[in-house]
Amino acid sequence: MRAQSDDTELRAEIVQVDLLRKATVARRAAIAFSLSETTITLARRAIRVQNTNLTDRAVLLRFVAIHYGPELAERIDLDLRRRAR
Repeated sequence: MRAQSDDTELRAEIVQVDLLRKATVARRAAIAFSLSETTITLARRAIRVQNTNLTDRAVLLRFVAIHYGPELAERIDLDLRRRAR
């Protein structure tokens, strides 16, 4: 038997899977939300590092364009402009 992940030892992976199986639905959901939040934070940080001149709003819009498409980013930009009036 071999681990699913190349960077995790098989014994460690077995323990992780066992802990996840024993966790409550609420705990598994909390883990998923935490991983999602971390991923989004790291992605936005990478955009900021590569584009130091961007405002926070521009970083957000770039993130949305990359992950959800430029059309949605444009709609959000228009909505933010409308709300700022």
